Amino acid sequence: MTLTEFGLFDKNEEVNQSERQLPHWFQSGVAVFITFRTADSLPREVIRLWQRELREWLLQNDVPLLADEDLPRFDDLPENLSREYRKHHNRRYHWHLDSCHGECALRERKLAEIVMDSLQHFDGQRYDIDSAIVMPNHVHLIAQFHLPTTCREQCKSWLHYTAWKINKHLKRHGEFWQSEPFDHLIRSVQQFIYLRRYIEENGMRANLPPTDYLYWRHS
Repeated sequence: MTLTEFGLFDKNEEVNQSERQLPHWFQSGVAVFITFRTADSLPREVIRLWQRELREWLLQNDVPLLADEDLPRFDDLPENLSREYRKHHNRRYHWHLDSCHGECALRERKLAEIVMDSLQHFDGQRYDIDSAIVMPNHVHLIAQFHLPTTCREQCKSWLHYTAWKINKHLKRHGEFWQSEPFDHLIRSVQQFIYLRRYIEENGMRANLPPTDYLYWRHS
């Protein structure tokens, strides 16, 4: 699978937008950087720390906030500031994930293989995957989806199936994944290359031994 076979976000084309806790944009045939994480990967105290970091960044950049005021959405800020805030927001989010909080069940190779096998199952049919990594408490991948498959529905399928398989293996029930993945439409060749490298080097940057993560890239 080569870089030229992956589409890039086109602001002039139709885009599907939805929002729950996070904003989600989707275009068919466009490369998406996706992260999903285990339910215990960001404990409350870590989320509070992350929110304090975001609040401090906003105050340093002259965005007035009351002590009990919610953090602004990206679209609530001027375009240039919104772009920088998004970068800071995402950078700190992934830094906290790489700190490996929680049970880190995916360190077990059998469980990591359940996730990777699920990602690869319909590769080349419903979607194309460029690369993926299963970390101890989260997963990153770059994929593009072919209609009628959408990013949202396929992520839901991955999460549901792998949670069932992993819980069966662990002989337990209950929530395994955090319900809402992070996704980002890739906007340039440079960004594609950066995110591909980010996935490839994620385990090494987190100072993990190769036995603690599972990396795959399309040949």
